[in-house]
This record gives sequence, structure tokens and C-alpha cells, in this order.
Amino acid sequence: MPRNHLSVMPASTGAKGRPTLAEIRTWPATVSLPKAATALGCSPRHLQDRVKQGDSPVKTIPFGSRAVVITADLIRLLSGEERGVA
Repeated sequence: MPRNHLSVMPASTGAKGRPTLAEIRTWPATVSLPKAATALGCSPRHLQDRVKQGDSPVKTIPFGSRAVVITADLIRLLSGEERGVA
């Protein structure tokens, strides 16, 4: 059986192995795309493709050859808050 790419994520009390909003609120200021994808319930590849296309549902910061997700924006999205006008 192939190894699930999400198997390295910490155990969670949320549905389908996803972290709860309370758990996400304890995360550092930025997290990897795979960790954010787990919270969103999508594959890391899907989120990475959305970032590359410029239509990611969460704000990211380029970090070398990769991007990291801003945890506060992930929380905003998952809690249903409106994105502020910047």
C-alpha cells in the first residue's frame, strides 16, 4: 500500500483527520502548504496549483522555491470571516 502523504501530520481530533479550528489557532504564524491543505481538506498538490495560478483561497508568502501559508488568513477562511480590504 502506498504511503499516504498526510500520514506525517500530527494526530487530530477533527473530522477525517483534519485539525480543528482550535488546533489551527495554536499553529505558528506560517505553515507549509501540505499542512494548510490538510486543514482545508484538499490535497497539497491542489493547493500548490491554486497558488501557482494566483487564485489561492489563503494568503501565501514566497519562501525560496516554495510558499508558506499565513495561518491568520487560514483561520479567517475556515471561520467564515470576510477578507478585509487592503
